[in-house]
Order: sequence, then C-alpha cells, then structure tokens
Amino acid sequence: MPPFILVSPATGGLSLAVIRHYLRTTSLPVVGTYRPHPPTSGKERTPDAVRDHILSPLKDVDPSRLRVVPLDFTSEESIAAAADALANALPKDAESYIRVAFFLAGILYPERQPADLVLKDVAETFNMNVISHLLMIKHFSRFLPTASATRSRSASPDGLTSEEAPALAKWVHVSARVGSISDNALGGWYSYRASKAALNQVVRTFDLHLQTKKVPAICVGVHPGTVKTDFSKAFWSGVKPGKLFEPAYAAERLVEVVKELGKGQRGRIWDWKGDEVKP
Repeated sequence: MPPFILVSPATGGLSLAVIRHYLRTTSLPVVGTYRPHPPTSGKERTPDAVRDHILSPLKDVDPSRLRVVPLDFTSEESIAAAADALANALPKDAESYIRVAFFLAGILYPERQPADLVLKDVAETFNMNVISHLLMIKHFSRFLPTASATRSRSASPDGLTSEEAPALAKWVHVSARVGSISDNALGGWYSYRASKAALNQVVRTFDLHLQTKKVPAICVGVHPGTVKTDFSKAFWSGVKPGKLFEPAYAAERLVEVVKELGKGQRGRIWDWKGDEVKP
C-alpha cells in the first residue's frame, strides 16, 4: 500500500463527504473507520454494508482502494484494536504511511445557561470532542511518515503535496469557530465551546511534538462552517443566507484548504475559506 488517506469516522454527514471526495479526486488508498454499534440504531454495522454505503454514488472508483475498520470512539480498547488491525493490513515489504488524516468525531449539547448543564452530557461532550481525539493521536500517530519515506515520494500525482520538499503529511482535527475564546461574543454552548477550545490546544500541543521529533507532518484544526447535516439541523433557521453548506461543498473546501497548508500554517485553526480562526 502506498501513502494512504485516513478519515475517522467516515459514515455520515461531513465525514462521509470527505471520504467520498478523496476517493473521487485522488488515486490513493483510503481508510475509513465506522462505529460497529451506532447508539441511534439497534443494528450492527458490517464492513460490507459500510463499504457499499460509502461507494454507492462513486461509479468510477476502484473499490479495492477503500478499506474500512471498526472503531468505537468511546472505547480506548476499540481504538487500539483498530490501529492494530490497520497495522496488520499494511504491507510488510514497503513503507506505508498517512498522507492526510481527518478526525471528525464530535457531539453538541447546546446549553444556553448554566442551569442547562448536565454532568452526563458534559462528560460525553469532552469524551467525544477531546478525549477521543487524544486517543486517536496516541494510537494512530505511529502511521505518520519518516523523513526518508516522504523524501522518496515528494511529488504526488494527486495534488496532495505543497511546494515544500519533502512532502508534509497533514494531520487534521475538525474543530469549530466557537472554540475561539477571542471570538466568543455571544456566550452559551458551554460544554461545546470549552471542548473545542481544548481540542484547539491539543492541535497546538501535538504539532509541537511533531516538530520536536522532526516528523515530516503538521497538525492543524479546521472549521467547516455550518454544514447541512443532522448535527446542526436544529440551528439551520438561524444561519445567514449562503452560509449553510451542503456536506459535499464543505468537504471540498476543507480538503482544498488543507492541501495548501504548509509549515508556516502549522499548529493553528483554519476555516473553510482558508482564514485563520484566532485563539
């Protein structure tokens, strides 16, 4: 397997649009994760069903490029097992590594005032929006490249390289503008805002680790805007005209923004226009 793309999760809304975009616009292998037992459904997902769901509208894509791996963000055991499964699937006679990784796990409880805070919901918010991202770093960052691997592949036919050589791998966490402390003029959404601010700190801290270890990769966060998915459905009516994005458009914009980011933009948060979201 040559350099590959990782999208986690990859089964709905923006994440589904991101993995389909990479399958449609590149020739690289793509790995997607899925939750085998979704909390909103009593049915167990199978790998074949997940693959069919992702590939269904992609008529000209080689299905062998897609690999799916079960992963439950609420369980470190599951995250570790998924990483081991991926490691076992990679060829032993060649160096395979992450070219781009998108991490999109998130949940929102929109508390408007302190009285709305519920311990269980706050804990779930931080578990999903922060802790799961930390555990993905812990278990999946071993798939980032070495300097020798990227130097031998600094030119890519897929438009995934910057002008820098060797090519930089991109490790991307989907955050939100509401994680910005300086931008907070409205209040509310206590646990979501706080968790996204914490995630932004994770992005910065992991990027510093990559620099210290001289890993040829950058870590960044991205803000997709308000995307027309079930995640944001309750808030569609309050979105300004032209600012409610279809998932395919939001995915395209994020992929294009990430493609252009280099060492000078590392460790920070960028929105769908390519503008920095200030801390």
